[in-house]
Amino acid sequence: MYITDLSILEKEAADKEEENLQFRNHLSAWNHKDLDKLVFELNEEVTAAIDCTLCGACCRSLMINVTAAEIQDVSRKLEMLPGDFKAKYIEESSQGNFIINRIPCHFLSGNKCSIYTDRFTECREFPHLHKPHFKTRLFGTLMHYGRCPIIYNVIEELKKKVNWCITENKARIK
Repeated sequence: MYITDLSILEKEAADKEEENLQFRNHLSAWNHKDLDKLVFELNEEVTAAIDCTLCGACCRSLMINVTAAEIQDVSRKLEMLPGDFKAKYIEESSQGNFIINRIPCHFLSGNKCSIYTDRFTECREFPHLHKPHFKTRLFGTLMHYGRCPIIYNVIEELKKKVNWCITENKARIK
């Protein structure tokens, strides 16, 4: 029912780049609460049907922000000192923010996260389709359209739900 083949998603993202820009512009006129309600419903439906642990594309391509508390928790789970954990896995910005120091993520094993039950909040919440104010994140969401089966399928289903008629918009797309 849903497309999960990453090669297809990548091709679709390239083919539909202008269409998705037009769709983003179309959604800018929508009431954020109505749009959020639709996205929440679609996200639940699509997420239930797609096992993201079979993919791992986000782990291969995203920069992952980490909190100081998460560094403490995960280092403890890995039986490491927090300083050793930071030295091995973390980069700290001059503002004191932490990110995983490598893409793909150190904790990706095959297509699965080796610390899945203890994964970082940013990983746990990706692709963020359960959060309010979807419209404000639409640009960033569409950046991941070609690499996340959940995002791809939610956006394609959303186009259907809002009666986005591609043929009517072809003149503007070209």
